[in-house]
Amino acid sequence: MEKQVWGFIDSGDCSASYNMALDEALLNWHSKGEIPPVIRFYGWNPATLSIGYFQKAEKEIDLAQVHQQGLGFVRRPTGGRAVLHEHELTYSVIVTEEYPEMPKNVTEAYRVISEGILMGFRNLGMDAYFAVPRTDEEKAALKEPRSSVCFDAPSWYELVVEGRKVAGSAQTRQKGVILQHGSILLDLDDEKLFSMFKFPNERVKERMMKSFHNKAVAINDISSRKIDIQEAKEAFKKGFAEGLGIDLQPYELTEGQAEEVMALARTKYESNEWNFMR
Repeated sequence: MEKQVWGFIDSGDCSASYNMALDEALLNWHSKGEIPPVIRFYGWNPATLSIGYFQKAEKEIDLAQVHQQGLGFVRRPTGGRAVLHEHELTYSVIVTEEYPEMPKNVTEAYRVISEGILMGFRNLGMDAYFAVPRTDEEKAALKEPRSSVCFDAPSWYELVVEGRKVAGSAQTRQKGVILQHGSILLDLDDEKLFSMFKFPNERVKERMMKSFHNKAVAINDISSRKIDIQEAKEAFKKGFAEGLGIDLQPYELTEGQAEEVMALARTKYESNEWNFMR
């Protein structure tokens, strides 16, 4: 059977506002049938703290610390918790809900899309598997997370190696299109990460950091050799092609599309109205 052809974009390192604007624009264009489904890889310049759509920025985040460390800051259009985007490969998947064999159920759609990430880890020689919360306590924890930090615990069908979470993803569905994006950690500075959040006191912070260290890990903390961003891109690009059974062809934005993204970045994702709306 002939494979479906998807677009592939490697944006390189971009600003926080541009990254979120391009993901949203790709969703909009795909909803109108103007572009095929897309896999996109990107990085962040400067390193950025992104928060989930439903998070309360001023209540949960130490914004002075974010500013002091010279980090970008942006609210994602997807749910989930805060992520420090620094030493990672970030991916996004844009595909219609009507795509053949794409489950209507959000959790099962995660599983299908995340097959690509699973295969990517295996291409790097890592024994990754899907997290499936089994006990009532684990399922309850998903509804009421203990902290504001994304990698604090794996959700349904997120990727785990040696019992610790190595990739975090979030999803939204708008205009009949699924946008799933997420972080694949190459390295992790948990001291820096935890300096971005507000805690009742130092004792709580230390306890949370210790717990976090037992639940989250970066590729280079468990790999037998150093894996750089280029090797990761090759492994995960191949992984998405294998996991989703698709052909990936380079997609280039037109001049008009590029201008549209820049305008959306400026008017929405750089605005206080969006980033501090809760």
